[in-house]
Amino acid sequence: MSESTSTREATEAPRLVGQPIPRVEDDRLLRGQGRFVDDVTLPDALHIAFLRSPHAHARIRSLDTSAAESAPGVVAVYDGRSLLGVVEPLVNIEEVRVPPGLIEGVAPIVKIQPMPPLAHDEVNYVGQPMVMVVAESRYLAEDAVEEILVDYEPLPVVTDPERALDPDSPLALLEADDNVGLQAHISTGDMEAAIAGAHVVLEETFASQRYVPSPMETRGVVASIDPFSARLQMWSNTQTPHRVRDHVAHALGISTDDVTVTTPDVGGGFGQKGILIVEEILVPFAARDLGRTVRWQADRTENLVADTHAREQIHHLTIAADADGRLLGVRDRCITNMGCRNVVGLVVAYNALVHLTGPYRVPALDLELVGSLTNTMFTAPYRGAGRPEAAFAMERAMDRLAVRLGKDPAEVRRINLLTEEDMPYFSGLLDRRGLPQEIDTGDYVKMLDMVEEMIDFPTFREEQARLRGSGVHRGVGLGMYIEMSGLGPFESARATVLPSGTVRVSTGSPSQGQGHATSFVQVAADALDVPMDDIELVGGDTYNLQYGVGTIASRAMVTAGNAIDMACRELHTQIERAAAGLHGVAPEDVALQAGKVVVAGAASMTLAELVRALTRSPSDDPSAGLSAHAYFRPPNYATSSGLHAAVVEVDTATGATSILDYVVVHEAGNIVNPTIADGQILGGAVQGIGGALLEHLQYDANGQPTTATYMDYLMPTVETVPEIRLGEVFYPTPTNRLGVKGLGEGGAVGPQAAIANAVEDALRPHGVVVRSTPVNPDHIRRLLRESAAATTSGGE
Repeated sequence: MSESTSTREATEAPRLVGQPIPRVEDDRLLRGQGRFVDDVTLPDALHIAFLRSPHAHARIRSLDTSAAESAPGVVAVYDGRSLLGVVEPLVNIEEVRVPPGLIEGVAPIVKIQPMPPLAHDEVNYVGQPMVMVVAESRYLAEDAVEEILVDYEPLPVVTDPERALDPDSPLALLEADDNVGLQAHISTGDMEAAIAGAHVVLEETFASQRYVPSPMETRGVVASIDPFSARLQMWSNTQTPHRVRDHVAHALGISTDDVTVTTPDVGGGFGQKGILIVEEILVPFAARDLGRTVRWQADRTENLVADTHAREQIHHLTIAADADGRLLGVRDRCITNMGCRNVVGLVVAYNALVHLTGPYRVPALDLELVGSLTNTMFTAPYRGAGRPEAAFAMERAMDRLAVRLGKDPAEVRRINLLTEEDMPYFSGLLDRRGLPQEIDTGDYVKMLDMVEEMIDFPTFREEQARLRGSGVHRGVGLGMYIEMSGLGPFESARATVLPSGTVRVSTGSPSQGQGHATSFVQVAADALDVPMDDIELVGGDTYNLQYGVGTIASRAMVTAGNAIDMACRELHTQIERAAAGLHGVAPEDVALQAGKVVVAGAASMTLAELVRALTRSPSDDPSAGLSAHAYFRPPNYATSSGLHAAVVEVDTATGATSILDYVVVHEAGNIVNPTIADGQILGGAVQGIGGALLEHLQYDANGQPTTATYMDYLMPTVETVPEIRLGEVFYPTPTNRLGVKGLGEGGAVGPQAAIANAVEDALRPHGVVVRSTPVNPDHIRRLLRESAAATTSGGE
């Protein structure tokens, strides 16, 4: 069998890709045999606790740690001044980097405010770390923290992102000139002409609230010094181990060769663990400084208050449309609350702008973003990273446009949707890479047809009208979106035949629950023609694989999956050539089939037997390689998409919303494992439902978080989440050989829009307009009171 034939057959007739194979990692995890950061137990480990600021904004007049230093079990106490010049301030450099195309084409203002490892002169949010105590146990460290004396000078506080932009607003950071952390403007077409020629011009403001990822496992780090090599070894539940390695090395002034980061099992990340915070630098610093193993794991309050927050955007929209509802132009001024520092640059805010109009054809766009600095915890990506906020604003606007024109919301969408014939579609904007934004494949009209059939809109409208007569308020809402997935610049993979015959596949993309040990191995098994049981996957180990990016931005299957496919196909070729050389035959007479090396005229060999034979060969290169390393660099985004539909019933007496039916139709190219893909969509939808109905991280006027525990910060439960019905359409992308697109975030993008639209549809007789989330009982009762008061006073 020739190289080209074997490769072509593996491509055209995959045996495992596309199959709903049960997750192989679940047996171990369900038996309690997972190994998370907290399970990394090393002898004589020290524990860390932090003194955190109780003020949203204050000067530190004095700091006395003497009592803590002499407390029982305390080994070391570090304050901000003791680390000046020792540990570099933290900048998430890859996130704040602006691509050359955006510098040239957009010229954004991106201000960077490095985060001090420990605050020393000024604190800027509640929860900011000020002192690190290292002790023999977490209990003793926490006790010592209570002994630290601090004299604060409270300073004026600003928490509202729009108030922060006022010229007379207090500064969130005293060193800053103003509270603008980010600013950009992009456009295409003629917006003024669109407004002038419009039949209707709609002006609306929609706001997404602040909420948090809340992974089941909070952020944690263990750091130790290898007694033989003196290298720094870290175990971190990060999404980006190579970036952690590089940042730690930079902050501590050591070589990246002297730092190894290993990612064990991870209990969820959702974007929060893709961004570094200073604690991840301080733990390895303490380990090197003390020469001992040091560990820290955030408690739940630290996770809610002092780890990254997300969402909180305000969109001031102007929509120009003709009499049929066809969009002529969209203007948006997006204000995003970045918190106390701009830690991720354009990532979230710009993502929101370029995803705003989603699957719709819009000739003219005039989009502006402003990032405000406030005395709150800084915000960063969370599953969707700007897309849920954008979809909420645009999809609410589409429903408001339909109401203005007296049309059905589904039909207003239909006449604006891109079709399969429009692909590839260029929006006229620059994407996040600074290149022309291109939607590669999809058919959004087909998705709408499927949802309308699954919900049975005509029957629902009849039932809705009938029930309104008896005081029952039901509504249906839609939420459409696109997701430009497969972020570069690259991902790497290595495939190696071990002496046992097992093939070890290493990737720079670790798993936080996505099922990589199953889906990545399916890709590898098809490329190699080796049973899945004979493949070992290693993800997130910087010693095993020196270069990688990580699992963020719906990129894993697109980038790592294709890198694995490339490496394994190359290894397949190496194995056949090595066997051919060993037996003195042509490569065409050798085939690797089902894990066995089949040689014409000879007995078949296992891979272990091949390795042993090669090591005994007199050849100058006895191993013949049997290891392949590949990098996949995506040429373009692979654009996934989805449409959510929610049917709700609202109790006007209590304000409670019940979801009666929920449908998701999604599209993500070729699906490697349908079971895992469905799980990703369902998990994302549940998080989005939480954001639509319950979750809200709130601050009072003094910058104090008022929802800092799960008693106040409400999460979705089985009582909240309905049975979710799924549908799929398939449009493989031409951007990669596997034809795959990312889908990890998509499920979280549509729920807020769909549920808010459904609630407003249910309460249409009351004149209620939903302009923000969550639509919890208090919010709905307030909207009903305001609507009743406006009706009574003769308002609209």
